[in-house]
Amino acid sequence: MEIHEGGVIRNCVIKLREDCKKRRDKVYVGCGAGFGGDRPLAALKLLQRVKELNYIVLECLAERTLAERYQVMVSGGDGYDSRISDWMRLLLPLAVERGTCIITNMGAMDPPGAQEKVIEIASSLGLSVTVAVAHEISLANIGSASHEKSFLMEGGISTYLGAAPIVECLEKYQPNVVITSRVADAALFLAPMIYELGWNWDNLEQLAQGSLAGHLLECGCQLTGGYFMHPGDKSRDMSSSQLLDLSLPYAEISSDGKVCVAKAEGSGGVLNFSTCAQQLLYEIGNPGAYVTPDVIIDIRDVSFYPLSSCKVLCAGAKPSAVSIPDKLLRLVPKDYGWKGWGEISYGGYECVKRAKIAEYLVRSWMEEVIPDVSSHVVSYIVGLDSLKSTGLSDSASCHMVSDIRLRMDGLFKLKEHAVQFITDFTALYTNGPAGGGGISTGHKKEIILEKYLVKREHVFWQTAVKHTRVMKSNKTGIEFQDGTHISLPYASALPFSEASEVNSSIDVPFSGRISPAPSGQKIPLYDVAHSRAGDKGNDLNFSIIPHFPPDVERLKRIITPQWVKKVVSTLLNSSSFPDTDAINERDKWVDENVKVEIYEVKGIRSLNVVVRDILDGGVNCSRRIDRHGKTISDLILCQQVVLPPWLGRSRTLIA
Repeated sequence: MEIHEGGVIRNCVIKLREDCKKRRDKVYVGCGAGFGGDRPLAALKLLQRVKELNYIVLECLAERTLAERYQVMVSGGDGYDSRISDWMRLLLPLAVERGTCIITNMGAMDPPGAQEKVIEIASSLGLSVTVAVAHEISLANIGSASHEKSFLMEGGISTYLGAAPIVECLEKYQPNVVITSRVADAALFLAPMIYELGWNWDNLEQLAQGSLAGHLLECGCQLTGGYFMHPGDKSRDMSSSQLLDLSLPYAEISSDGKVCVAKAEGSGGVLNFSTCAQQLLYEIGNPGAYVTPDVIIDIRDVSFYPLSSCKVLCAGAKPSAVSIPDKLLRLVPKDYGWKGWGEISYGGYECVKRAKIAEYLVRSWMEEVIPDVSSHVVSYIVGLDSLKSTGLSDSASCHMVSDIRLRMDGLFKLKEHAVQFITDFTALYTNGPAGGGGISTGHKKEIILEKYLVKREHVFWQTAVKHTRVMKSNKTGIEFQDGTHISLPYASALPFSEASEVNSSIDVPFSGRISPAPSGQKIPLYDVAHSRAGDKGNDLNFSIIPHFPPDVERLKRIITPQWVKKVVSTLLNSSSFPDTDAINERDKWVDENVKVEIYEVKGIRSLNVVVRDILDGGVNCSRRIDRHGKTISDLILCQQVVLPPWLGRSRTLIA
């Protein structure tokens, strides 16, 4: 193995590129993974089906996975994503054969450790590869006894880097694989565009369009029909067989900034205006100022123009008035106490009432030992209100329920309080109401990632590279200089080899409504629009995308800050059985403390709604069953509305 030293240490102040030549007129960048739990085989299928791919990006790092990786690392485990072994064994042979570069943020807290693992895997496969790393470093460790671990930020700190470190890797090393630490999702995709198309950091129009492409691609199959199919919505219904063969998306980007997103010809799923609109508004906050480390973009005038059933033109992204952020987002791990949880099932007659008694007993037993600790506990009835979308005011519905599960979840300062909670919960077996069973409990330490903005000049990064030993390849396998021959593992035995073909005549039943929704009568919002919800820290972000675009004018009169507050207020119920006083107190708190921002996105005639401080502290400490708030989109769409006649002009509402 030949080892090259790392590059010079740089800060994140933007400096114009010197080697800014255009290498291609057009570059093809694919998404091989949209999150840490994505399917490696889907990435292999994309490589097999789309031979034009120059780059494939594995976006596998989020705030939740970063916090989890930090906890594993401080306990003596790997600081990088351990699944990188599975991904590389599957993808490297074909990627090397095709000349497709893999870019991934699976390095997490330890990119050099991930680099060593990939080198080891490539060697075992008999592949000649160049593996580069681009990561944040701690200057405090340079020259110290811990110099070899200078890439580890003290206390597990991570900062969202932009595309520059990856661009340097591509310029200096022409690698087969680039492994990064925490890099902004869109920047993973933007970097190869900058390198190949000759863009510089002051080409803001192109950077805006490239970042748009990166944002659309970053969640993988969410762009091509995944997380979109809905049997209750005629505009989103599709067969389950289409979900079996989703194509991950890729983009075709021209040097002038023209962007087309696409899916593999003949694949399942769907790629159209609606899927693109949902992903456009996913977790972006203010659409007039979507902040990335490389450029702040304005997507309010973005729209989509289907060119075929597999290809969509994306246009309209532009730099905001303030185009480049002077500070970057830094994440700092912090202990957040101990979580304890318990679940128990009840079934049959009055099972909900028995669950209510069980909840009362556990809270009371806790108070006997640790006064006032019950306020740290929330409860849910799975099968009735586990998403906190409804109350129990309808007593008839309680009688109809025949199978429920009580979940109680507490967040405590001390470990012994979490242990006491599960002890009291387990006592329901012999001390609770009749017929409870299937108890499960657990406790764990919680970490949150506190967020700070730091000046670019205070964030430092470095690149480095390693190679496997030299060898040569042929059509059937790998041959070392010593004559050793290893067959390639990705040939015809795989279910989707290069020779396989899939029927390309797929019906795409998503043309949208061609007439307005009815007015003057109660209808579910499902009949008017579709939606997708996500989180940014403790904030909820959901879209409202009308099936008939002009209906946005009528929706703007209904979807007001007060309407939103009323709909989401039930998310803050700490008990499944709140009394009137608790509900009044909750509603008052929501009215005084929850901020709602409603933005119109004119290019796609839609609304983007941001609700601040509503997700129980955010994904890493929330006690909600749905910690990300993703299910809230459908709870919003369940609301009954009465549409008025068309009226009004666009505006942004803030409360």
